[in-house]
Amino acid sequence: MTATGDTAYEGFTADERAAMKEHAQEQKKAARRGSKAEKAAEAERDLLAKIAEMEGSDRIMAERVHAVVTATAPQLAPKLWYGMPAYALDGKVVCFFQSAAKFKARYATLGFNDPAQLDDGAMWPTAFALTEVTPEVEERIAALVKQAVS
Repeated sequence: MTATGDTAYEGFTADERAAMKEHAQEQKKAARRGSKAEKAAEAERDLLAKIAEMEGSDRIMAERVHAVVTATAPQLAPKLWYGMPAYALDGKVVCFFQSAAKFKARYATLGFNDPAQLDDGAMWPTAFALTEVTPEVEERIAALVKQAVS
């Protein structure tokens, strides 16, 4: 890209490049696996290992999000998506958890992609900040996930 004024395109950040590399590795790994059942089992193991790597409150929140999503929508397949825990329906990511540490953010994020059926008029949220997963937050996550897959 060309510079305009005093701003110039600097490219992707190191964190963004790392996420893209993780995604490429996930795609290669998925292509090499065997049966559908083996793929699903390995994808869930990879997701749980990624959650276990997280530190502090990110790990605790990711564990709770995983428990709520899998209990609420067992039809969603756990997988990694750009190095983040995600849940897919028919191969398309419906929702994902992004730890605060991943991009050095102030809060973790629960996000929803296009396949999620969260439509509400002309404008609706597709990502939610998480600082703690309380019983009330778990109820809200369950309701959002239920709506996303309905």
